[in-house]
Amino acid sequence: MRPVKIKIQFPMDGDIAMGPGKAELLAAIHQYGSISAAAKSMHMSYKRAWDLVSVMNAGFKYPLVMTVVGGSHGGGAIVTEVGLKVLQHYQALQIKTEVFVLSESADLRAMLANRNESDPVS
Repeated sequence: MRPVKIKIQFPMDGDIAMGPGKAELLAAIHQYGSISAAAKSMHMSYKRAWDLVSVMNAGFKYPLVMTVVGGSHGGGAIVTEVGLKVLQHYQALQIKTEVFVLSESADLRAMLANRNESDPVS
């Protein structure tokens, strides 16, 4: 069965407070403990990652990412407790939505053209 692409976004004041790219970045920051390392893992510039973090932090009541200043091992970033909850809820919503859309769109997807098949749809 063919997959369906679902893109869930939460708009806020002309920006997207949370969407698939921001969720991926948030997960990468949590994994690497660094905005810079997260950006590199996503083949994204540090500035772009920092801008996305700023939009996420501004789009929620509480910051999703906090930065840690320097020290002997350099700085870093942590995903806050709120950030982890937002990420968890977003990922769960994404999965539930994909499952729902896949089950509800089976008939429509069966009618899509397939270059390898020549059977007419009845």
